[in-house]
Amino acid sequence: MSTETARAAAEPGAPDPRASDPRTATGRTLGWGIVSTGAIARKVTPEIALLADARLVGVSSRSEESARAFAEGFGVARAYGGPDRMGRMLADPEVQVVYIATPHGQHHEHIRAALEAGKHVVCEKALTITAAQARDVVELARERGLFLMEGLWTRFLPIRARIAEVLAAGEIGAPRWAQVDLGFRGPADVEHRLWREDAGGGALLDMGCYGLHWPWLAFGEPTGFTASAIRRGAVDALTSITAAFDHAPGGAATAQITLSLVSQGPRRAVISGQEGVLEVGSPMHRPASFTVTDASGAVREERVETVGRGYVYEMREATRCIQQGLTESPVMPWADSVRQMAWLDVIREQIGVRYPGLG
Repeated sequence: MSTETARAAAEPGAPDPRASDPRTATGRTLGWGIVSTGAIARKVTPEIALLADARLVGVSSRSEESARAFAEGFGVARAYGGPDRMGRMLADPEVQVVYIATPHGQHHEHIRAALEAGKHVVCEKALTITAAQARDVVELARERGLFLMEGLWTRFLPIRARIAEVLAAGEIGAPRWAQVDLGFRGPADVEHRLWREDAGGGALLDMGCYGLHWPWLAFGEPTGFTASAIRRGAVDALTSITAAFDHAPGGAATAQITLSLVSQGPRRAVISGQEGVLEVGSPMHRPASFTVTDASGAVREERVETVGRGYVYEMREATRCIQQGLTESPVMPWADSVRQMAWLDVIREQIGVRYPGLG
């Protein structure tokens, strides 16, 4: 059983997401501020609203009109648009925790601004665009005694906890090999954030956390990478990664990971063990089911119910931690966010993607 699998199965202080309805209050009501009115904010904000102990206080956007429309559409009390919109929202004493949903390239700046204003932060994945930036915001959160968490929603899903149990119980034997793919047709607009280097675009930064997720769970930490990419402009459109896991519990293991913004894929993860195979259903970053095939060929499928779209679980965890005075989540600790960014840095260097002013 890998260190990561053991932690996922039974982390001290981390509640089992299957144990209770994530919408049920766990303490005092928290006031939330939303940074951005884009696509991911529109998916996540209704999930925050599902929490019985959450209040949507403010939303900030470059456009006054967008901020007002978002506030009206999602039941947010106040809209902040135009110049210094984020600063004005962060000055609102009723905003206690901020959800950052801006493009990757703005995360570092926005996390720092929120922490310096004394606000707790949940930031959409990827936390930042480099490990150095991740270490910087973690140290600031530590200094200020504030909660900071990367919103990698897959980590918090009930089905993830169940898959961790299956792996930890040795139902497929020692895991030795994994294949992961995640792909979709990216937008045609060349100015979209996914194609802009200043926004932290590219397949790797957008989906790399998902590609690494299941192998990391099965094998523990990777020890090396070999990667290649098809470029579109300055960013990667399709990246192929071979990850080595020299210290996996059953002996050296490997994973093949494909991330694509130019093609559809099965969007699944397969973990092969010495005594069976576990396949995470599509889409593997938010699966509803998984199958276990044993050495005889017998197949068992398990389905795990998810509340809402699935984002509510990470917001419940953030809320619980803040209510309990924690500064980081045992489910998504700071060290894991920094470690993951360091791995993405290594892969990014191999495929030749550079971000302006950062290398």
